Amino acid sequence: MTAAKAGQKVRKVEISRDREGQRLDNFISAQLPGVPRSVIYRVIRKGQVRVNGGRARPDRRLVAGDEVRVPPARVSPSGTKSVPGHVLQKLRASLLVEHEDFVVVDKPAGLAVHGGSGVRWGVVDAMRLIFPEEAVELAHRLDRETSGCLLVARNLKALRQLRAQFKSGSIEKRYFCLTQSRMREDRIVVDEPLEKVERGGEWMVEASPQGKPASTEFRLLQHYGRHSFVEAIPATGRTHQIRVHAAFLGLALAGDSKYGTAKDLKFWQKKGLENLFLHAHGLRFDYPADETWQVNSPLPDNLRAVLDAL
Repeated sequence: MTAAKAGQKVRKVEISRDREGQRLDNFISAQLPGVPRSVIYRVIRKGQVRVNGGRARPDRRLVAGDEVRVPPARVSPSGTKSVPGHVLQKLRASLLVEHEDFVVVDKPAGLAVHGGSGVRWGVVDAMRLIFPEEAVELAHRLDRETSGCLLVARNLKALRQLRAQFKSGSIEKRYFCLTQSRMREDRIVVDEPLEKVERGGEWMVEASPQGKPASTEFRLLQHYGRHSFVEAIPATGRTHQIRVHAAFLGLALAGDSKYGTAKDLKFWQKKGLENLFLHAHGLRFDYPADETWQVNSPLPDNLRAVLDAL
């Protein structure tokens, strides 16, 4: 595919009040649609992006009146080609809630929420194409392997309010999962700090006293032979939290290629499970402050079929 430049010259963009508080990397990504996230970070790191004439970190929060230097970058000739059309159509049909300030999308398993690490685009890029001219940003994240409720802000006012709720832990998140082993108690709460570590050239997360605080509640819903269908309610939002806390209990999740065993993975593949059995089925949050939203996503057909096969 041939490529064209997003602007033949350097542009200088003044930050308007409605974009105040946005991270620099997210602002540049929106200014250069279709450009891989890795390229965004590289041009910022090399100083090609500047704020008020000086270098800046990717996580710098912009304020109204800032002048941002936006360099030209190579992108697809048409922004709509950066995300396959069938994916856009599928995600558009998967909107569970469409509010003027936010949307909740029923994310399929296998789709990354943002580009990077060999992934050219993510759900957030698709949402920016579905809602052009809006300041679309992720209010939180789901693992690529996880399906279910993903909350996406359509402007910075909503983004600030929703992210503040996630940070404070006031947003309730509920997940369905299937465990490799049988859960012996009706309810277990795991309070184990989690730390990101490198093992054999691969980044992993493990329970460690040196890690960040993390808490997950597991509730038994139903036994399926020697396996258990469980609801997980994380009080914090660490990377791979449910997966690692479940494995910590000896209850690795079905289909988990990262924290389960190769033998278990092969077993689930024979059962027809092609991805991790972890589904974000419920979100409860306030927006605006005096209105409570309860959004639910049913268990996908492929995961339901695995339960039926047991």
